[in-house]
Amino acid sequence: MALQFQDSSFKQEVLESGQPVLVDFYADWCGPCKMLAPIVEDLAAEYADRIKIGKLNVDQNMETAAKYGVQSIPTLILFKGGEAVKTVVGLQSKAALTQILDSVL
Repeated sequence: MALQFQDSSFKQEVLESGQPVLVDFYADWCGPCKMLAPIVEDLAAEYADRIKIGKLNVDQNMETAAKYGVQSIPTLILFKGGEAVKTVVGLQSKAALTQILDSVL
């Protein structure tokens, strides 16, 4: 199951993580975000032991969304070693996201 990230714990859970982290920046009212949600859940299960995968609600965590320049949702940012290494905006296929995740393993 995908994790839920918050502004208050983002540094500890994402930036200081010992493994790569994929963050799905979303909002409850966003149609494409709802379409992406089951894909993110599938990836969270498949990569559970290798990559942390979670979601961050931009309406409730505006500080983190602003810090990473999230202007459109869904936006997915892949972090490795505390740095944002890949950003994709918009609804993505599972195959496209799998390719991105595999690139950091």
